[in-house]
Amino acid sequence: MQDFFYKPIENGSDCVVGYQGDEAEVVIPDNRNVTILADNLFAGHKEITSVHIPDTVTDLGEFLFDGCENLRHIKLPSCLTSLWGYTFCRSGLEEVILPDKLKTLPPFAFKDCKNLKRVVCGKGMKKIHAWVFSGCDQLEEVLCGPDVDISPEAYDTKLLNT
Repeated sequence: MQDFFYKPIENGSDCVVGYQGDEAEVVIPDNRNVTILADNLFAGHKEITSVHIPDTVTDLGEFLFDGCENLRHIKLPSCLTSLWGYTFCRSGLEEVILPDKLKTLPPFAFKDCKNLKRVVCGKGMKKIHAWVFSGCDQLEEVLCGPDVDISPEAYDTKLLNT
């Protein structure tokens, strides 16, 4: 069972604001013009192992896959231009290929992804912010172009004392 709940956006597209389901493979229907997946949409769904996102999606919300510890495969949409903070935190991803239209990785995007080993940035990547890979203990490789501005703290596993 997979049910999605939508909210219209002013530009005529839709935002997926709710999800109910218990299947390992999640397929977001492509019969609507969905451009945003809202914050926390799949948070805590430990049963999810793969997600198919339509190419119309441009924005992935905060904590979208938080705690999806069995999520191993995701094909990101080619139109993706924005990740919000903590999008993939505490997920089980092992490898991510980022699309060419994505220009920045926000702080904590992959925080505590304990299985993440490889990230391939698209041609449009310009900036990787601080703490993007904080707590990614298994990270072996981040492939990106020579002109990408990478924060010195991008790979920091120690956070600021607060």
